[in-house]
Amino acid sequence: MKKTTLWSAALLLLAITPAVSQAQDQPTATNTTTSTPRLFRGQQDYKTWSIGVNGGVLAPVAATGGSNDFTKWKAGGAYGAYVKYQLLHFFALRADYLGGTLKGDNSKNLGNGSAPNSPYKSFDTKLNWTATLNAVFNITTVNWLFRENFVQLYASVGGGIAGYKPELTRQDGSTFKYKANDKSIQELVIPVGAGLKFRLSEYVNLDLGYTMYYTDGDNLDGYWHGPNKDKFSYGYAGLEFALGKKGKKQLQWHNPAKQTYDELQAQKAALAASLEATAANNARLTADVDKLTKDSDGDGVSDYFDKCPGTPANTKVDGSGCPLPVPEKVEEKVVITEEDNRIVKEAIQNLEFDFAKATIKPSSYPALDRVADLLKRKNLNLKLSGHTDNVGSKERNLALSRERAEAVKAYLVSHGANASKIEAVGYGMTQPIASNKTAAGRQKNRRVEFYIF
Repeated sequence: MKKTTLWSAALLLLAITPAVSQAQDQPTATNTTTSTPRLFRGQQDYKTWSIGVNGGVLAPVAATGGSNDFTKWKAGGAYGAYVKYQLLHFFALRADYLGGTLKGDNSKNLGNGSAPNSPYKSFDTKLNWTATLNAVFNITTVNWLFRENFVQLYASVGGGIAGYKPELTRQDGSTFKYKANDKSIQELVIPVGAGLKFRLSEYVNLDLGYTMYYTDGDNLDGYWHGPNKDKFSYGYAGLEFALGKKGKKQLQWHNPAKQTYDELQAQKAALAASLEATAANNARLTADVDKLTKDSDGDGVSDYFDKCPGTPANTKVDGSGCPLPVPEKVEEKVVITEEDNRIVKEAIQNLEFDFAKATIKPSSYPALDRVADLLKRKNLNLKLSGHTDNVGSKERNLALSRERAEAVKAYLVSHGANASKIEAVGYGMTQPIASNKTAAGRQKNRRVEFYIF
């Protein structure tokens, strides 16, 4: 790996960082045009800064395989610290410091069983410092099983500079500094790591991790043997301390699934409260309407406005529910004059029907017209009684007498008389006024009598 390539990767990482930060702060088009609650309301609601300290073991090997220039590696103590800024719930920038000791020797034979052919017996490299900037990605931020995350898997990648001083031991036991004047070697390193983080409290997290460092040279162990470049790894355990106001949660533990659930629950509670308030308002309005419309006495005026409750049924009332004054009934006295009797008598005398029929002859019309005019003018009542002689059957005579009385009524009504004031009945041959043994007597018995009142 060339230095220019490694430097380009590191610079690219630094270049995209402000863009990511700015993108998460800018509202999207959807957020500005709709009222849908946003899952992420901004960093101000969370703790975003944290510091960490750790300690562990350094080894001049990496989990990806390969080896350095000595056959056996030894564990060396190490310590580290970092400052981290959480941009999003799944993404952070972390500035790391690392120091410690790397050791190895050639006490282990090669794979074919032969001893290593090397002028050096062992090395001891003091890692004075390693300064790197890393992008940290939280992999398990969305948790559908638990509302609150308590463990988190993360991965990191970055770039930086390492300063170290190798010291070698020759086969004869003599030692020397790899760099003249005990100067440090400074090389580009690319750290790639992963880890598990456990949330212990609002402020403290337990951090367990492993990071591999790939150097841009073959100087780490002080032996330029090629062709592979040196690498080392750091396994550590440490504590991370979140910075911020009490009560704010750490952004890195933010679970969008939980927030979605909480917001839906809040909306559900708000909707339930709104429905309950609406139901209470409806009940109150219903009670008010019932109060305004209730009419206990059925007089058409509600109890709320009724000033005379308990009005008897079918009593006419005014707008306040009180009975209307009943006007005194004035009976109109009807006076029947001699002239009235004369008109009726004349109609009786002139009334003729076709033989054995109820058809009035036209010669009877003028007299009946005067009776109709009298009934209308004086609003009189009239009873028409139809009679016959004893010629024919009793049933036929009864029907004929009734038909002739009805015929007279129909004529009078057709000329304006009030039908409700005229009664037409038939008596047949039951009420003779003369003897039916003579023709003259039978003629008198065939009649329609008029009674005005």
